[in-house]
Amino acid sequence: MNKRVLQLAIPNIISNISVPLLGAVDTAVIGHLEHVYYLGAIAVGSIIFDFIFWGFGFLRMGTTGLVAQAFGAKDTRQTKVILYRVLMVAFTGGVAILLLQTPLIELSLWAIEASPEVEQYTRIYYKIRIFAAPATLALFAVNGWFLGMQNARYPMIITIFLNLLNIAANLIFVFYFNMNVDGVAWGSLLASYCAAGLAFALYKITYNKVKVDVSWNDLKEMDELKKFFSVNRDIFIRTLCLIFSYAFFTATSAKMGDVWLAANTILLQLWYISAYAVDGFAYAAESLVGKYVGAMNFKKMKQAIWACMIWGLGFGVLGTVVYWIFDYKLISIFTDNAEVIETSMIVMIWLIVAPAINSICFIWDGVFIGATATSAMRNSMLIATVLFFAPVYYLVKPYTGGHALWIAMTSFMVMRGITLSLYAPKELFSKLKDKWALP
Repeated sequence: MNKRVLQLAIPNIISNISVPLLGAVDTAVIGHLEHVYYLGAIAVGSIIFDFIFWGFGFLRMGTTGLVAQAFGAKDTRQTKVILYRVLMVAFTGGVAILLLQTPLIELSLWAIEASPEVEQYTRIYYKIRIFAAPATLALFAVNGWFLGMQNARYPMIITIFLNLLNIAANLIFVFYFNMNVDGVAWGSLLASYCAAGLAFALYKITYNKVKVDVSWNDLKEMDELKKFFSVNRDIFIRTLCLIFSYAFFTATSAKMGDVWLAANTILLQLWYISAYAVDGFAYAAESLVGKYVGAMNFKKMKQAIWACMIWGLGFGVLGTVVYWIFDYKLISIFTDNAEVIETSMIVMIWLIVAPAINSICFIWDGVFIGATATSAMRNSMLIATVLFFAPVYYLVKPYTGGHALWIAMTSFMVMRGITLSLYAPKELFSKLKDKWALP
């Protein structure tokens, strides 16, 4: 089981790490330009796209669990039907985003209240990158399908290709053509469509050999649609809560001034790096748990859960040690602005403890997604967001200053881990035992 976990997790870790590394490179490139508001614009623009794109994150997560279960049940036809169905939803969502692009940016900037300079350059960034929407959503769908098919290698290839191309394009546009945030946006747009083309090519080469006729009636089969939208509804609500938390974090940082916004943006990039590394084991949990649920193998499912949990927690502790040893040096990679570095170091302790603390809820997320037990995951996120994130911030703000946001974020992650651990015995293990009539 450890070998199988690592076979799935290692490619996911490699591909996942490349995602925040792209953000890290963007932050480092823009962070070394003359004006700090360029970095603020990238931060605000990124959180807007997190809202827009992560809202469709169910296209990746929901697809993995459903396909993994069909794969475990050896239902090849159903795996293809799910792919075509989710691509249909992705195309519809991409078109809707393009049609609604103006109200989306106006509402976002109204909510965030950034400085005039940050708002100006955020608009420039947004108006270019928004056209990557159809390709981005299609990539969510196809990568989720590959993971459900127990294939972590193709998402790794696609993600690394996407991010290397994006980094190269950003460096060329910013330093060779003397662009700023518009260069970063053009790089993202170009890379997204090239990566989508690669994803469909890999699918055609490997999986299109087995011909399965899929009709319109298959795509709109009512029982399967109900299951599809039930799972994805819960994931959508869960994702909105997560996006709200990150958006609240960025918006509140913006109100604290451009220096605090820049400092917290850098720290959040390092937070993402550790999170995506541990998520490699969460993705492995999605694939394996879904497979064993589909095969109705309770013993193997439990073995997969605990193996992923141990490996994920181990990686989290390793991340904490790395951030503790290299704290100042890591911040200095992103910026040479002395004030931003000094401000970052004030709250660095919260970044140091984050990888170990966060790993538990990340792995549980993967487990619940694989089992399509998404209502518990939704409820856990609602509890952590509504009862802990914003309330904790306002409670401790008068006493802790700049630490308040990070205390709120840490308590949010702790409660996610606690609630998911409490939900698991009843909402996961007991329900599956009852469904399979196990003793």
